[in-house]
Amino acid sequence: RVRGRLALQAGTSVQANYAAEPRQGAVSGDALSRMLQEAYAGYQITPTLWIDAGVFYSHIGMETWVSRDNPTYTRSFVADFSPYYSTGVRAIWQVSSSVTARVDVVNGWQNISENNEEKSLGLRVDVAANVTTTVSWYAYAGNEPGGQRRLFNGIGVLSRLSDRAEVLAQVDVGRQHEHDSLTAAPQSAGWYGATMIGRYWVRPSLAVVARAERFADGDQIVVRTGGPLPFRANSASIGIDVRPERRVLWRTEARGYAADATVFPKGGRTPSQSRRSGVVVTSFALTF
Repeated sequence: RVRGRLALQAGTSVQANYAAEPRQGAVSGDALSRMLQEAYAGYQITPTLWIDAGVFYSHIGMETWVSRDNPTYTRSFVADFSPYYSTGVRAIWQVSSSVTARVDVVNGWQNISENNEEKSLGLRVDVAANVTTTVSWYAYAGNEPGGQRRLFNGIGVLSRLSDRAEVLAQVDVGRQHEHDSLTAAPQSAGWYGATMIGRYWVRPSLAVVARAERFADGDQIVVRTGGPLPFRANSASIGIDVRPERRVLWRTEARGYAADATVFPKGGRTPSQSRRSGVVVTSFALTF
């Protein structure tokens, strides 16, 4: 009736993901927080209800922080621009054999150290429509520092069409409300994102993965470009997964980006911006 998990981590992706961690006092902040992937303890209230407290994976989205568990090696825009982790208390209830519900009370939108006196609420429901398809709905509501009220909703579908083919689709919509300090008039801005991923196993040890996505944040609420131009972009990728045996996964992926404005950094002796960008990556993962 007792459970827990402590997972430590390091790396440049960790540095980037935890860069916005609030610094409170002399020792908190990203330098400390980024070392913790998860750190929680839980108690089983009933056979179908668990309560956990600490640092744990966010309830939002269909992709996780661990790339090996995702259908693509690089994460989609909707994953990168929503919380990967939360800190607080969560309740996970197995309502029935096909329905799981989760309620989170957390410090805020992806932060370990508390940065205001408010708490945020997260909700998630996963419904196994049948043995091959799961539909998930998740939501978030909370006040960010500065009096901004953030509301967020998303829905995702994961379907295994056959023994070889699977599809993941997700749509997220967010909105933030605040009061103008000069006019006291309410201000509202929003963002949205969508992704679709397909993976097909040509044979048990070889799969082809493709993705298409769109993300738009016209008011730079969750995506800061470092300039006046907002982030509105499309992305597409193609990948090859090689799994010679259960514990080994070798992934190679090519991904291209196209934005409505010049928001991507461009290399060269004179730094500049571009509407297009791309990357080719390869990864070798061993699980034990």
